[in-house]
Amino acid sequence: MTRLPPWIRVRLSQTDDLASVQRILDSGRLNTVCQGAQCPNRHECYGRGTATFMILGDTCTRACRFCAVGHGRPAPVDAGEPARLAAAAAEMKLKHVVVTSVTRDDLPDGGASVFAAVIRELRTSVPQASIEVLIPDFKGEPDPLRVVLEAGPDVLNHNLETVRRLQGTVRPQADYDRSLGVLRAAAAWRGRGPVHVKSGLMVGLGETDAEVDEAMADLRAAGVVFLTIGQYLAPSAGHIPVARYVTPGQFEVFGTRALELGFKGVASAPLVRSSYRAERMLEHKRVER
Repeated sequence: MTRLPPWIRVRLSQTDDLASVQRILDSGRLNTVCQGAQCPNRHECYGRGTATFMILGDTCTRACRFCAVGHGRPAPVDAGEPARLAAAAAEMKLKHVVVTSVTRDDLPDGGASVFAAVIRELRTSVPQASIEVLIPDFKGEPDPLRVVLEAGPDVLNHNLETVRRLQGTVRPQADYDRSLGVLRAAAAWRGRGPVHVKSGLMVGLGETDAEVDEAMADLRAAGVVFLTIGQYLAPSAGHIPVARYVTPGQFEVFGTRALELGFKGVASAPLVRSSYRAERMLEHKRVER
């Protein structure tokens, strides 16, 4: 399935804001998931002065079959990265900062301490900003998750990605129930302040609409309050092929069902990605594409 339907096509534009964001990222030697994952919204987001920072390098220790981020043997942890990231966020005058990472199964804590260091630096450099972290599963171990939560993010995101039946094919080194366990533990966290728990699903991988509904129900039962649903797009011929292009109308159906299940913030549209217009989730709004 190679021909894109008209609702998938993205109009690219070059703006001063886009160039400015790229300059700041280059100067701070910072990675973004916008580039690493070939996000279709990166021109729009850069043009609005926003970006999703990707810490812990640009090489993942896992090889999920949907993901464009490179995998292999990662470089050592960069101790100066948290401070540079916070400085970039301050220069960009961000009001909501999203931070994700490659998966680092090679590190004893999976990189949790670096997430925590970034959060602390951001609280100092951009105290007015809300902070969202999109974390790996940390192999399901509770201590790394606790380290991140104790640092006090406003939103903790971990993506379920796909339905139960397709987990082994799409993300063979992960696990459906493990991911639900991470989300459940985050939702049960009682620290210095509330943390909003978020997750995301891709569709178009071969799932049925009924399976999407089941996954949404499982996420809501785990305590997830914010949900994103977007169309899977194969980054290359070597990745899992697209099984179907879900229509905008069906995305509306998914979004309406999510609200019926009790999610507080929902973004469901073909080009929605995990951090797309993420700041609006904190306003408990349905995010439109």
